Amino acid sequence: MTATLPPNRPLVLGSTSRYRRELLARLGLPFDVAGPEVDETPAPGEAPAALAARLALAKAHAVAARFPEAIVIGSDQVADLDGEPLGKPGTHARAVAQLRRMRGQTVVFQTAVAVVCHATGFAAQDLAAVRVRLRDLGDDAIERYLRAEQPYDCAGSAKSEGLGIALLDAIDNDDPTALIGLPLIRTCRLLRQAGIDLL
Repeated sequence: MTATLPPNRPLVLGSTSRYRRELLARLGLPFDVAGPEVDETPAPGEAPAALAARLALAKAHAVAARFPEAIVIGSDQVADLDGEPLGKPGTHARAVAQLRRMRGQTVVFQTAVAVVCHATGFAAQDLAAVRVRLRDLGDDAIERYLRAEQPYDCAGSAKSEGLGIALLDAIDNDDPTALIGLPLIRTCRLLRQAGIDLL
């Protein structure tokens, strides 16, 4: 049995992340993808959890403004190292610097999801916090990992669904897909609230 969308309500993922696209596809729903084009710069003093929540909602609203009849999913992830936000490194040098700072530490990956429909006025969001303890890695191990995985588009440079799992000592969370980039348990809950019955 395949879930169906409400009449005249397409589903749009407001993200260009291939990780989120692959995760959402697990639900068996037809959906489109649209880039949200949102400035992801943290506000001065903004906590990582607040940043992730703000950006997830902003991304959903940005895409919903272009597709007002659609149900839009926005999501964002920020790595939280002692209250400091760590985003996507973008370059090898930044990834090295991130992993050197994170090694031997516990990092909280704050993954927010928002679901918005402008036509119905629906807007809701949720946040999954995933505590990750990293191994105390040497510089050579960090270099080998980065050369093999090149996780420059992943918050905190840790791609847990790939070789990045070897960086970790432990993961503590209640939504197993959250660390990859889209907390599907919370996403399903929000979609139900928006009128999509997945079962």
